Amino acid sequence: MANTETALKEALASIEGATGVALVDYTSGMALGTMGGSKTFDLNVAAAGNTDVVRAKMRTMEHLGLKAQIEDILITLSDQYHLIRLISGRGGNGLFLYLVLDAKRSNLAMARHQLRQIESDLEV
Repeated sequence: MANTETALKEALASIEGATGVALVDYTSGMALGTMGGSKTFDLNVAAAGNTDVVRAKMRTMEHLGLKAQIEDILITLSDQYHLIRLISGRGGNGLFLYLVLDAKRSNLAMARHQLRQIESDLEV
């Protein structure tokens, strides 16, 4: 089992093309931990903004009567991928991992696979 800091370090170091990662509480919009980012890309601002994305998708699913669980939400930009992975089990309710990838240097399928593994090892 990995703690938050270990999981974030692993994501940033092991996922090809990762430029930033955060563990976020979507009920409050607060990042519980961040690594990476840059002067021009504030992970705390991005994390807070993506809580709105998660909440909107959950509301939409509720209105549609969908009972499935969200695994990932993917946002593709011209030069980046933003991957939101909702955490399931072991007290992870209300949390998600947020991963920013350089689109030119990353393999999206591998990134999803690795983030899923990191999420399964995370102890919150």
